[in-house]
Amino acid sequence: MKKLLLVIVLTTFITTTTQANRPQPQQSNSHDIKVTTYADGLNQPWGMTFLPDGRLLVTEKIGQLRIIDTTGQVSEPLQGVPAVNTQGQGGLLDVVLDPDFANNKTIYFSYATIEADDSQSRTAVAKAVLHDEAITKVKQIWQQAQTKKAGYHYGSRLVFDLTGHLFVTLGDRNYGKDEVQDLSTHFGKVVRIDTDGQPAADNPFLNKANALADIYSYGHRNIQGAFLHPKTGVLWGNEHGPRGGDEINTIQAGNNYGWPVITYGINYNGTPITDKTSMPGMQQPIHYWDPSIATSGMLIYTGKAFPNWHGDVFTGALKLMHLNRIKLNNNNQVVTEERLLKDQKQRIRAIEQGPDGHIYVATDSPDGAILKLSPAE
Repeated sequence: MKKLLLVIVLTTFITTTTQANRPQPQQSNSHDIKVTTYADGLNQPWGMTFLPDGRLLVTEKIGQLRIIDTTGQVSEPLQGVPAVNTQGQGGLLDVVLDPDFANNKTIYFSYATIEADDSQSRTAVAKAVLHDEAITKVKQIWQQAQTKKAGYHYGSRLVFDLTGHLFVTLGDRNYGKDEVQDLSTHFGKVVRIDTDGQPAADNPFLNKANALADIYSYGHRNIQGAFLHPKTGVLWGNEHGPRGGDEINTIQAGNNYGWPVITYGINYNGTPITDKTSMPGMQQPIHYWDPSIATSGMLIYTGKAFPNWHGDVFTGALKLMHLNRIKLNNNNQVVTEERLLKDQKQRIRAIEQGPDGHIYVATDSPDGAILKLSPAE
């Protein structure tokens, strides 16, 4: 009898312990999900992209590039990454694969530059050839025309369009309307370049006097999430407002998105920025948040693992620490909004859809991790 009781107690203990260690299902409005840690030990992961073999290429803000294998093992930092300016919001930022990566193994990454005057910096883009332990043939192909005091609003999401041109999102670097609305500066702009850094031949301001030929759109504050819509090929972006006024926009050639002439936000000290939320010739957002959630990372879901989320827009939240999901109707009007991963209490910096259709998010901290969202079993 004592042996039987011991077996029952041990079995109960093991079962209870196993259940406690097992990821617990979480409910959303349309799917039960489980959240697991896919990889950890990362220092402020900022950008990531899946390689064709299923491995994950990840940047760390401190200036390191790593590869995570399909079991979640994190590589040593890859050699060959150039030095970057890590003051404030600067660092090694986004990374994407060349459209012909299968043949040329070329990657592109954005970063904050180190200038002769180390108080100054700019957003720049380089390309390189990726190997398992290093990158080689590193070449800077583009940089902002003007420098600015290091630290704030670098933008820096990279997205290839359907014609093989590269979008680079740029923040306002804390400048005002004279610079952001001025087409002779790169502040608060999205640029569109070829793989050598030259302006795309059909850019909207190519032949406009006193305008930079690589500019695609302007009037942005700080786009830190961008994604090419899988059906339309249109660039979507989310951008930081100040105190209130974070936005989701569809970014079209030549459009002015209004910052800071129009905004749904106010200054951090509570004073008005402007009394206008709309003006002729300036675009309205598809959606805005007030209060701000501090947007970063973006995904329009197309996988099969979560069929009820197909076409939904996901945005990371830094300040409010969640993964935001929005379902839109055919007119791009918000039908539902949901906040996932609130219990994780982690700043969400980047979002990717894996080859398995699961969703992977990077948490923004010195002990950062990659979390994996899967269907609950």
